[in-house]
Amino acid sequence: MSEFETLRSQVDGARERVNRVGEVLKRYFVDKDELIDLMVLCTTAQEPLLLVGAPGTAKSDLVVKFVQALSLPDGDYFEYMLTRFTEPSEIIGPIDINQLREGNYIRRVEGKIPTARVVFLDEIFKSNSAILNTLLTVLNERKYYQDGKPVTVPLVMLFGATNSVASYEEMDALRDRFVLKVESRSVRSARFEALVTAGLANETYRALNQQPWAGVASLDDFVAVRRFLDYQENDAAAGLGLTRWFPPDVFDLFRRILAGLEAEELAAVSDRKVIKLYRLLRTRAFLAHGGEVRREDLRLLCHLGEDEERFALVRERVEQMLRVG
Repeated sequence: MSEFETLRSQVDGARERVNRVGEVLKRYFVDKDELIDLMVLCTTAQEPLLLVGAPGTAKSDLVVKFVQALSLPDGDYFEYMLTRFTEPSEIIGPIDINQLREGNYIRRVEGKIPTARVVFLDEIFKSNSAILNTLLTVLNERKYYQDGKPVTVPLVMLFGATNSVASYEEMDALRDRFVLKVESRSVRSARFEALVTAGLANETYRALNQQPWAGVASLDDFVAVRRFLDYQENDAAAGLGLTRWFPPDVFDLFRRILAGLEAEELAAVSDRKVIKLYRLLRTRAFLAHGGEVRREDLRLLCHLGEDEERFALVRERVEQMLRVG
């Protein structure tokens, strides 16, 4: 039996478990459903996701509970809060002094980004140029360098969090790597009682060292779904055509929305980003309803805003184009 045939026999179960992660986590947060859906989607598509919001809006708690839901083994998860003083050795690993004495520039990477499958970097835009170059290599090419030689990393998902999206030029490349950016908003004004109730429950779970959301799925379930979709997309690229999974009218609307956002300078849309969005939309469609991309799947494009000033404008414009398109 080929790998694709094996995946096809297993993918429905994997898809169900992947979706179950989102369903379970939504019970423990107030008004974070959309954000949780994006976390599930981006992990399946293996595309980094940026969480943007003021301190105390559950960004870190969302990621921590998401990781716990996967029951990752030790070493598969790495988290760190970056500052402008953070050195590469703190996230990639320190130089092995014994190796250095022998003339080899080797890092001890165990427990750092090079050995992790899921990474969470808080305050990611506070990183300095040395960290920035390291992160871009990891995100772009899924590799780092040992003694001048490239080494592949097993990274599946990277979550970044920030209080605000950096607007200065030095961070343009890093900001662009996060195709989707989502706000984690305060809910205390609209859902005060629900917030207190959920918060107290979560504090109790923490005090009693309980994790009722743990073990819902495994990271391998997410990887299996993505691998299955890769095979399908390979068939399309080989000649079966995009329309098998992306109907012409929806594909044309996808194109027009991107063109409209770029023309109005609401979003930056590179050729690379178009391909990544195609993959994200296919993944969303498969997780949501198991088939071809539908018009409602294009609401994913609401999260293409580059910064806080444009988040709401992009959402409004995408919704408008979906209504009239």
